[in-house]
Amino acid sequence: MKLQVIAAAAEKEKPWYADGLKFTCQQCGNCCTGSTGYVWLSDLEITRLAEYLNLSERQMLRRYAHKVGRRYSLNEIRTAAGQYDCVFLKEEQIERNKRDAAGNEESIVYTKRTCTVYPVRPLQCRTWPFWDSNLSSPEMWNESAKRCHGMNHGSRVFSQAESESLRDATDWPQNPPTSAKK
Repeated sequence: MKLQVIAAAAEKEKPWYADGLKFTCQQCGNCCTGSTGYVWLSDLEITRLAEYLNLSERQMLRRYAHKVGRRYSLNEIRTAAGQYDCVFLKEEQIERNKRDAAGNEESIVYTKRTCTVYPVRPLQCRTWPFWDSNLSSPEMWNESAKRCHGMNHGSRVFSQAESESLRDATDWPQNPPTSAKK
């Protein structure tokens, strides 16, 4: 009788995103708002945020976080629309002049939403959209892309290795993951 041999890891089927994933942040802020949730903070992230904000760790936690069990999560601000914005989400109106097809100049106003602590944002934020839940299937990726306009758009293509490195945060905190090409 011949025994069935389990395929070696190298022989496993490639993940659905093996050919890469398009993602370029559009600064829409949709990843920082929505239904209520948690952005968990590690001790290292608390220290980094406090230093960046020029506050003590205790002051930073009192102003910008709350305790859930034994852990801390960033505060949220409920908007008039009933959404929950991260306490560090900043919204600004940007006005740009643009020429229409007839050559007339018109003013266009759009909203830009950015993170006020972007250089030291928590790991949970840094790894978006390369979360296990989004990488689990093309359907889940595309479902998240309905709210995140940077997914499936832009010129930046993340290879399978880059996507998995971001997902796993393999070089955190020495080389924090970002959407910028290294």
